[in-house]
Amino acid sequence: MATRPVYRLFAHAMLIAASLLFLAPFAWMVSTSLKHESRIFSKPGEPPQWIPRTDRIDANGNQLVTYQDQTAVNLGRNEDGRYILDLDGSQVSASGEEFVVQQEIELHWENYAEAFRIIDFPRNLRNTLFVCFTVVIGTVLSCSLVAYSFSRIEWPGRDLCFILVLATMMLPYQVMLIPLFVLYKNLGWTGTFKPLIVPAFLGTPFYIFLLRQFFMGIPQDLSAAARIDGCSEFGIYARIIMPLSKPALATTALFMFLFQWGDFLNPLVFLQDDRQYTLALALQQFQSQHESLWGPLMAMSTVITVPVILLFFLTQRTFIQGITLTGLKG
Repeated sequence: MATRPVYRLFAHAMLIAASLLFLAPFAWMVSTSLKHESRIFSKPGEPPQWIPRTDRIDANGNQLVTYQDQTAVNLGRNEDGRYILDLDGSQVSASGEEFVVQQEIELHWENYAEAFRIIDFPRNLRNTLFVCFTVVIGTVLSCSLVAYSFSRIEWPGRDLCFILVLATMMLPYQVMLIPLFVLYKNLGWTGTFKPLIVPAFLGTPFYIFLLRQFFMGIPQDLSAAARIDGCSEFGIYARIIMPLSKPALATTALFMFLFQWGDFLNPLVFLQDDRQYTLALALQQFQSQHESLWGPLMAMSTVITVPVILLFFLTQRTFIQGITLTGLKG
């Protein structure tokens, strides 16, 4: 019994360490977004700065340094390459190793203003939200209907069809990308949002499986009682199954929203006008055109990432409940 608290303490320590490891890239991105361009990359011999700092300067714009435990002003280099320091009105010559540049914490919010100036954020956000919400609605409706048929209605060949639906998950999306592009091009859909939206209304195998597992956990007696009262299959689906399946439906919607929010490949392949670009595609365009502006790039990356993190934390309880309940009965 004495080893149980030790085991739990060790487990929590490992989980905390792993969480910090996964959190480090996001923390570095936020830190970089608040740094001045001159401080993003560390100078040779300096450790990386996690807290945004900048050099202290005097009223004349000269660098303040600490030399022999006193504050001095760096006036630049002389002909010999040594630094000239103004120490209480007297000038001294010193090498770079003899003094330390004074720094102070400074959050460079101008990176965010520059990012919003370069990227048409409202338009890209509007396009992203339009695609996300439309795809979420289509996925929830189509997948729940198919899952209801596979789990609550007996019909010949049902299990075989379900296996075939699951088998399509084994095909890599990259294999189907070229045939899909040719199909959408012949339909005249390329350059529009239709290739991103319409497939969501035709069902997605993974979410069909997810909802089917949840629907099978709902007692069949509820459906039988509704049929006795004269309720149709669609009525049972809409009035009984759907209200009882809110955790699974919320999980499906959250999964799909997160995927569409960060989807880069599909908009890149099917969209042609930059006025239709989503945030992920606009961010890549920003990087290709302004690859040296790391501060604004990290600022816009932070702006795009933070809403997803907040959404996950706000819906975490429903998300975990939906994932747990879908595996109770197979």
